Amino acid sequence: MADNHQQSISYAKRRMVWGGAAALLGLFLVWAFWPAAILVDVEKITKGEIKIYVEANGRTRVKDVYQISAPVSGRVLRIETDAGDKVVSGVTVLSVIEPAEPTFLDARSRAEAEAAVEAAVDAQSQAAAALDQARAQLKFFKGELDRSRQLANDGTISKRALEKSELDWETQTALVKSAEATYKVRSHELQTANARLISPNARHRGNGDCCIEIKSPINGTVLRVLQESAGVVAAGTPLLEVGNPEEIEVVVDLLTVDAIRIREGAEVKIENWGGESLVGTVRMIEPYGYTKVSVLGIEEQRIDVVIDFLQGTKLPVGLGHGFRVEASILEWKGADVVRVPVSALFRTGNEWAVYVNDNGTARLQKVSIGHINNVVAEAVSGLTSGEMVIVHPGDKVKDGIRVSPRGK
Repeated sequence: MADNHQQSISYAKRRMVWGGAAALLGLFLVWAFWPAAILVDVEKITKGEIKIYVEANGRTRVKDVYQISAPVSGRVLRIETDAGDKVVSGVTVLSVIEPAEPTFLDARSRAEAEAAVEAAVDAQSQAAAALDQARAQLKFFKGELDRSRQLANDGTISKRALEKSELDWETQTALVKSAEATYKVRSHELQTANARLISPNARHRGNGDCCIEIKSPINGTVLRVLQESAGVVAAGTPLLEVGNPEEIEVVVDLLTVDAIRIREGAEVKIENWGGESLVGTVRMIEPYGYTKVSVLGIEEQRIDVVIDFLQGTKLPVGLGHGFRVEASILEWKGADVVRVPVSALFRTGNEWAVYVNDNGTARLQKVSIGHINNVVAEAVSGLTSGEMVIVHPGDKVKDGIRVSPRGK
């Protein structure tokens, strides 16, 4: 009996040892094959301010640019004024225009002009002879009138005969005036014919026919010289541009679908012009749009937005007309709104969603998004301040999976 009892105790001990070992082995296998937590990056949902901007490229320009053009056709002298020179209204001479040189005559044109001169000389001689004849007749009728008056006083001739002599003298006087006028016309025609023979090298300058001085209309600076060298120009040819570089604005061309979202007076950040960021406000959204072809060859409807620098801003030295800038125009601003990082958002069907770190477990949470920019979005519903969301979730992150924030 004693031997059987000892055998039973020994057998029970062996079962306990083997059972414990099996249990430990099972626990080890469970621990070994249990899915490890995925390392993730998390950020806290906070409340604060969100600003939404419309961003576009623009350029600076002087507010009032005056383009100086030639008022008449002629020969403009070389413009000695350079871009950047200061000008004074009504004092600084920007350009001088003198009459253009006459054109060259070919053989046929010169022969015709010389023949016209000879014809004008003959016509003048003919007019002179007619004038001499008219004056001689006037002298004769003057004598006849004097005799008629003497005879009429003596009663020798009738009153009618005296009146006839007076009529003849007055008529001849008028003919003399007509002959004198004809002689003057023929003289002017001779001058015109001679003028056609003036060569380009013969410079005839009378009083007051040279030259026209173009003076600056404003106090400012020469922006561009468009016609530097001397040459013949037509009326209306642009010569220079002047303006005041201390009065600068920014012009941004926006797509019309973007421009409709902004308002006059909106805040603007002006950056990447070569210096520190500047601040401005939208002064005007021009009412007239235009078509512009993009670099991809697509026709786009655009509109210009004019931006003023903030009043009292001292413009940096060197910032001038035609500089490229990047403008961020404030479209919407919200204060004390729930902010969720854009990097945490993704689409599930037609809805926005995020993964929330719920005590080490990724939980899929659908959210309603309002305004959104490149960094954060407005969470209208679905999230509260203080929750931790997973940013940049990879393909391994699924609803209900174990996660562990990096750095913890």
